[in-house]
Amino acid sequence: MTTNLPQAILAAENASKAILEVYHSGDFQAEAKGDQSPLTLADKRAHQVIVAGLESSKLPILSEEGKSIPYEERKDWTYFWMVDPLDGTKEFLKRNGEFTVNIALIHQGRPVVGVVAVPVTGDVYYAAEGEGAFLKRGGQIIPLPKRKPADLSAAGLRVVASRSHMSDETQAFVNGLKDPQLVSKGSSLKFMLLAEGLADVYPRYAPTMEWDTAAAHAVVSEVGLKTLEFNTPVELRYNKANLLNPYFLVR
Repeated sequence: MTTNLPQAILAAENASKAILEVYHSGDFQAEAKGDQSPLTLADKRAHQVIVAGLESSKLPILSEEGKSIPYEERKDWTYFWMVDPLDGTKEFLKRNGEFTVNIALIHQGRPVVGVVAVPVTGDVYYAAEGEGAFLKRGGQIIPLPKRKPADLSAAGLRVVASRSHMSDETQAFVNGLKDPQLVSKGSSLKFMLLAEGLADVYPRYAPTMEWDTAAAHAVVSEVGLKTLEFNTPVELRYNKANLLNPYFLVR
């Protein structure tokens, strides 16, 4: 199924262009969804572009901005696309550039292809299971080197965490480390800091949905890191009845 990777990359790049058109127009047409999270014209346009771009694969698409699909219908899917057309809508509204397009191919609960595109920079991180992870930047394809999981007893670990609003659980995790350094990013760029070797560990004690993590999970897996349910050796699984992720740790 890795033949689907070029298709996913192209869909993510085209969605990035659609997002940038809205971003530079300043007409975001922001509204609140049922859970009070923001939705913009860019989210909707990116969703439409991605669905059109993946249509020829004939695989089902589960998107944050698509219609809700009952578990009874999707539980038997062998392969399907999991999409977040615009991850980091709040960052988009702040105009800080830290938002992404996330496209993952899920096979029996695991992300086997992942594409994370960054509209503002043009960077595209991508990976397919067993084939390594890569960064497309400035016309170059850069292989992302394999990494060893961080030793949590080591000093000076670079921890992905918000400097301004850290949960009590995250603060407790950071307090248990020796001389940690905090690094911060929006959206799935948190994962990409680890993929690029710019951070060592990402504790997530806050709600996320499966489409927030699936594509980035595939990329960090291919550099040798794991995305584990907190305090377990179990990796995050996808296409659960409830699409809310448990708390997790990337290292």
